[in-house]
Amino acid sequence: MKNVGEASAAPAEEYASGERSTRNRVARSILDHGPSTVAELAQRLGLTQAAVRRHLDALVVDDVVAAREQRVYGARTRGRPAKVFALTDCGRDAFDQSYDALAVDALRWIEQNAGGEAAVAAFARDRIETQAERYREAVEAADPEDRAAALARALTEDGYAATAKTAPVGRQLCQHHCPVAHVAEEFPQLCEAETEVFSRLLGTHVQRLATIAHGDGVCTTYIPHTTPTAPASASTAGRNPA
Repeated sequence: MKNVGEASAAPAEEYASGERSTRNRVARSILDHGPSTVAELAQRLGLTQAAVRRHLDALVVDDVVAAREQRVYGARTRGRPAKVFALTDCGRDAFDQSYDALAVDALRWIEQNAGGEAAVAAFARDRIETQAERYREAVEAADPEDRAAALARALTEDGYAATAKTAPVGRQLCQHHCPVAHVAEEFPQLCEAETEVFSRLLGTHVQRLATIAHGDGVCTTYIPHTTPTAPASASTAGRNPA
């Protein structure tokens, strides 16, 4: 004769497993698309808003996501900004390889023993140049109006969960994940070198509006519709104006 507790255990375990799977999908969707509202998550995942709220509540308790007001660029519309949910540092760590401490220690050693900030900047440029060769092939193969999207796809293959979208008089390149965010918090030369490469690849000055390393939900780079110019200068290319 089956024990009643044993008979109910399997369905309970299956339910818990399904809940965890859906919760992971919610967190992954925020990783891939950036800070999101309940309505946006429900639409992307095919869930009810009530179900999304239940999973978000659990993720907030676990310090995987945090709620905040949606940042508005440009003119603010009437009413309160929508509440969005963004990954916390703890939430991002769940998707990261944990080599941050080693990388920070290595760059700190370079800064202190092998040439200071200039040596770190040289390392950052050399690192991104290696990646840029792959990105250049994708960008040059695309039509001019599709080059931002081609760069986004190439970045996504490297783990940056990038998208390109239309913005007023230009485009926005959004990187919803940064594998080196914790390192870049201490060494912004990584962001600066990356932005310089974007400028060269796209053949125009670009402006970094936000970075995950600076505490923003998404790394956002503005690409204006302008006549191609020289690459952005190292003094401003990676700085977050905020």
